[in-house]
Amino acid sequence: MGEYLTIVGRSGSGKSTLLNVIGLLDRATEGAYILDGVNVQSLTDRETAALRAQRIGFVFQAFHLMPHRSATENVAMALLYRGTTQAHRRKAAHEALDRVGLGHRLEALPTEMSGGERQRVAVARALAAQPALLLCDEPTGNLDSESAELVLDLIDSLRQDGLTVLMITHDERVAARGSRRVEIEDGVLSELRVAR
Repeated sequence: MGEYLTIVGRSGSGKSTLLNVIGLLDRATEGAYILDGVNVQSLTDRETAALRAQRIGFVFQAFHLMPHRSATENVAMALLYRGTTQAHRRKAAHEALDRVGLGHRLEALPTEMSGGERQRVAVARALAAQPALLLCDEPTGNLDSESAELVLDLIDSLRQDGLTVLMITHDERVAARGSRRVEIEDGVLSELRVAR
């Protein structure tokens, strides 16, 4: 079973910076970052981008879906730069959408979907490349409570399937779902408790 770490902290505490460093979007200014045995500090920008595409999935609060592309197309785009055929990308997208319970909405546009469905498309997009690490930045922040619960249940099941999840949240109920919880303040992490 994968780790499920939740990170809480006030605005400006360093949550987004930490997520960007872990997600290989920014480089750490000091120390070492070892991902799957690789010191990412020694990688070129191209090597870093390739490692990010292969090992890390992202789910953001704002979905970041292309509004005039179907659910399948939005998910398949995550595999565009992996050198796979269009048929393979489509098949992987269908499998990922089916995994998040949207096998019946393959051709739906984001504008035709609820917020919860759009977030599940975003999760499917993150899963299509079969990452080892799923980074979630306030993934339920724009959802009603019922949709949020569906997305959180999905993330719980992904963790039980062995995926490692790191979730940034302001919501105490969301934070409590993690197996570990840490707080960040002024860029310093401290463990709060072991949840389960």
